[in-house]
Amino acid sequence: MYFASDNAGPALPEVMAALADCNRDYAPAYGADALMDEVRAELRRLFEAPEAAVYLVATGTAANALALASLARPFDTIFCTPVAHIHQDECNAPEFFTGGAKLTLVPGGDKMTPERLRAAIAAEETRGVHGPQRGPVSLTQVTECGTVYSLEELAALSAVARDFGLPVHMDGARFANALVALDCSPAEMTWKSGIDALSFGGTKNGCLGVEAVIFFDPARAREFELRRKRGAHLFSKHRYLSAQMAAYLRDGLWLDAARRANAAGARLAEGLRAADAGLAYPVQANMVFAALPRATHHRLIQAGAQYHLWEGALEGSDPDERLTARLVCDWSARAAETDRFLALLG
Repeated sequence: MYFASDNAGPALPEVMAALADCNRDYAPAYGADALMDEVRAELRRLFEAPEAAVYLVATGTAANALALASLARPFDTIFCTPVAHIHQDECNAPEFFTGGAKLTLVPGGDKMTPERLRAAIAAEETRGVHGPQRGPVSLTQVTECGTVYSLEELAALSAVARDFGLPVHMDGARFANALVALDCSPAEMTWKSGIDALSFGGTKNGCLGVEAVIFFDPARAREFELRRKRGAHLFSKHRYLSAQMAAYLRDGLWLDAARRANAAGARLAEGLRAADAGLAYPVQANMVFAALPRATHHRLIQAGAQYHLWEGALEGSDPDERLTARLVCDWSARAAETDRFLALLG
């Protein structure tokens, strides 16, 4: 009964097989391998972007921080939500890799609104050389609360950024989960909606450890290459990144894995609703935020369930106090384990 994180799930068998296969012989280093050519061609095809610049790194933090460093100057500020991964969970990596750019938090929850984004941007660059300059907007898709921006929402936010001449970055750690939820094309959810750069996630959806960075304007490419090398994120044995991403993309495996994860999330949410659990956010992908009594949490944890509390403390005197849990399903989630978890709700 493991719902702590989709980072903790196993890698897809096809990805592991691809790693073993590429380990049988020699291959050019530093991204000059034939598998990287396959990855680049396939991502360009999927995104309907024949000129896009495509790179691989091993972690989501590297993908986000290096992409933003290529979009932001050291004296800029990056606009994001208060719960954005780049703000809460990356140990100031964007600030470090940009050489000092700030983060400006757009008030609200996990989703920005055009009105609040416009106000946040307008409030900056008002003090001349004494304050930060306006920089890129970073959106998360799926958001950190499991919700998904619609295409219309993405386009509206991108339009605000364009009014100020600012680029837009998408943290797509769970890009595949959002894509299957919206049932749209990769192009529609990115450059056709105004996205300039994408962190395309693989690790959370069944890869061992690989993320792609895609710039739809190839003019950003050279700077990213230099920043990746200088930041110690250019693999010499790059084919082990390429092999993962190539296998992930072949025959729609990445979409199939996301569908399985989303379906597991939907099954879990359905059971929680039936047990009268309060759902804090709409369940649109593979993440569920459910409020359960403290006594129920104790029962679940004692039975071996693993997940994280989002709000509230497990210690307390009131057994009926509701505490919100964050439950995440990955591609390998088993229906029997989900049903066992739900049966314990009582």
